[in-house]
Amino acid sequence: MKKVVFMGTPSFAVPVLKGLVDSDDYDVQAVVTQPDRPFGRKRVLKPSPVKEAALELSIPVLQPEKISGSDEMAKIIEINPDFIITAAFGQFLPGKLLNAAKIAAVNVHGSLLPKYRGGAPVQYSLINGDKQTGISIMYMVKKMDAGDVLSQQALEIQPDDDTQSLFDKLSIIGRDLLLETLPKVATGDVNPIPQDEDKVVFSPNITREQEELDFTKPAFLVDRKIRALRPSPNAFAMMLGKRTKFWSAKTLDETTDLKPGQVVEKTKKDLKIACGDGTVLQLLEIQPSGKPKQLINAFLNGAGQSIQQGDMVIEDVK
Repeated sequence: MKKVVFMGTPSFAVPVLKGLVDSDDYDVQAVVTQPDRPFGRKRVLKPSPVKEAALELSIPVLQPEKISGSDEMAKIIEINPDFIITAAFGQFLPGKLLNAAKIAAVNVHGSLLPKYRGGAPVQYSLINGDKQTGISIMYMVKKMDAGDVLSQQALEIQPDDDTQSLFDKLSIIGRDLLLETLPKVATGDVNPIPQDEDKVVFSPNITREQEELDFTKPAFLVDRKIRALRPSPNAFAMMLGKRTKFWSAKTLDETTDLKPGQVVEKTKKDLKIACGDGTVLQLLEIQPSGKPKQLINAFLNGAGQSIQQGDMVIEDVK
């Protein structure tokens, strides 16, 4: 069995880890993940999904705040792993650590490289309206997501996909493609393909400013951002004086002369908002600050009772 140190943090990485554990060919000696982070209104420390999975699997967990030069890095080198495998770990690995892998340091990346290097490839694929995304298995180098590609598999993006649904699909593809690729890496039966630097597209982590919705843009662009930021951190706008998260919406085949942010139509069950270029967005599920997320009919029967057609309900429209 090949000794493996696995490094990952979000739910995307969990099936990849479990695939390695379930295989008869690999012995996962340690899991490295980000430290527990404050979560929710009470700021309770919460472990990463990968840590939770590792503990269930009785695998030792290392959680360096910064891997470079840490005691945890020294422990990884002591393990003398055949493979170091990462999947959305969230930190750069120093050259000394990459070189500690006897066979290779390999990354499972959620895009078709060289498109979307960086921490938010799935989110940008949705924001930009791409028709497909995919998985790239690549050698790790000191430069971000710049290593030679070992294998790739594409995935068609469906109209109702959001970041979570794509993560769920891509994690399974990543698991299977990794397990298919690693034996070839071990025997040298691979043809690494250098990335074309002229085609590189970056996808840096989503900033807080990017989370805000711009209703002066066409409805389909607003909907893309809602899906791209679901389930976290969620797109938001100021609605009726409250910072409101938008969980779900639908682009309608309707037009309006109203200004972006105004109510096009309100019934007991529906709320339609004007967007840029005369387009219309139907709100389906929202979450006003301090409230649980709710279907729009529940909102309209409560805080939204007084809303009338023509009201400007989205404030600070850009």
